Amino acid sequence: MTVVTLGKDELGFDDVLAVARDGARVEIGPAALDALARGRALVDELAAAPTPAYGISTGFGALATRHIDPELRAALQRSLIRSHAAGLGPLVEPEVVRALILMRLKTLASGHTGVRPVVAETMAALLNAGITPAVREFGSLGCSGDLAPLSHVALVLMGEGEVIGPDGTEVPAGPVLAAHGIAPIELAPKEGLALINGTDGMLGMLIMAIRDFERLLKIADVSAAMSVEAQLGTDRVFRPELHAIRPHPGQAASAANLIALLADSEVMASHRGENTCTRVQDAYSLRCAPQVAGAARDTLAHAATVAERELAAIVDNPVVLLDDGRVESNGNFHGAPVAYVLDFLAIASADLASIAERRTDRMLDVARSHGLPPFLADDPGVDSGLMIAQYTQAALVSENKRLAAPASVDSIPSSAMQEDHVSMGWSAARKLRQSLQNLARVLAIELLTAARALDLRAPLAPAPATAAAVAALRAGGVGGPGPDRYLSIEMRAAEQAVLDGSVLAAVEAVTGPLR
Repeated sequence: MTVVTLGKDELGFDDVLAVARDGARVEIGPAALDALARGRALVDELAAAPTPAYGISTGFGALATRHIDPELRAALQRSLIRSHAAGLGPLVEPEVVRALILMRLKTLASGHTGVRPVVAETMAALLNAGITPAVREFGSLGCSGDLAPLSHVALVLMGEGEVIGPDGTEVPAGPVLAAHGIAPIELAPKEGLALINGTDGMLGMLIMAIRDFERLLKIADVSAAMSVEAQLGTDRVFRPELHAIRPHPGQAASAANLIALLADSEVMASHRGENTCTRVQDAYSLRCAPQVAGAARDTLAHAATVAERELAAIVDNPVVLLDDGRVESNGNFHGAPVAYVLDFLAIASADLASIAERRTDRMLDVARSHGLPPFLADDPGVDSGLMIAQYTQAALVSENKRLAAPASVDSIPSSAMQEDHVSMGWSAARKLRQSLQNLARVLAIELLTAARALDLRAPLAPAPATAAAVAALRAGGVGGPGPDRYLSIEMRAAEQAVLDGSVLAAVEAVTGPLR
């Protein structure tokens, strides 16, 4: 089993995915344990001092002006977690909760939060036991951290709250911890605040979205190539010299993929003249495919840079500065950097879905499909073909346009105006996850449509790479041309072929790794 060791090296995206999605084990290395001990010693000094220190011997947020007597500080920590575990709505996916826990544990293990080693060790034990706290959809404003989601996790560390049972329903946390030999912790000064004050949920979702979007961008090039080929489009517009004079790296990568995907196509060769293609200019949805997919790639590269910086960050308030022993208040918990790129990716996802739908629609329209039957139907009039598949695709595209409205501009004040400008980064992350799920479905429908159109171009053979995509779809249960049948099943099979990587694997077996 993969082991991710905190305190040894900087965490990478692959580490996050290994823990969140693949159940990798988490260990706290000696360097992290040493940092935890040093940070806690500084907090203990401040807790014993007569001068109030925020988050250690005071209340929180708008209640920070009250000095808390030592005998009440354990109750203060319990009250903080119980009151902040105020989420509502559907349960958040286990992979998101695991990423959330790992992100917070990474910051705790730095020593800059001042928690005891036992707190970090108990959090690691949750992950290693496969225990998933029940976290709700709504409750985070993306400022002062993902407060409510993280509080539901902290509540479980205390032996309270709920976890997700084997059947997907909530069960009390205490007996589950006991069954795994995990002792609940009683939080000491500063620890409650340290457990909930970070951008961990939105960052975990951003990292997973980046990896998902990377794969979907390659699928978008595959589906675009199949559509260009099926509609007798020209591949001359994808030549590298044309993209070198507009030096966006994502555009060049997408165009190179399209050239590779369309190589050695009999369909493409069928409408080329001796020295040039008889098709001079295609519609924008075909001709500008690399410009749109390339812009999405470059947006994704920027988002990855932000995510890498945030993954290297220590996010807490107050924060323990180990070099000089100070504990300082700060605003690093504000989620704006993460929220902005989450919203930016939702815009790119919506536009990529939009151009894919336009290519699909062209293949179904007898006036624009260059010889294909209406709606690719077997007997048009008796059969409707793929007419309603495009309706579903259009509905998904419209939904993604709504999801592209930025959450990060929608600040709403809270905590008696103490927290008067918030990032809404959690909300931006939640809607991006839905947008990418919709994008996968849109691309699946384009693949299904283009595959049928390519079959209808027989006896001309498609390119080896696009033929491999068609074969992978057929092997996955997506049928070819013929009379109308129950279409939803095949659409879901196409979606599964996108999500499980079988289409991409089949294509890359021909082309090599796509860019």
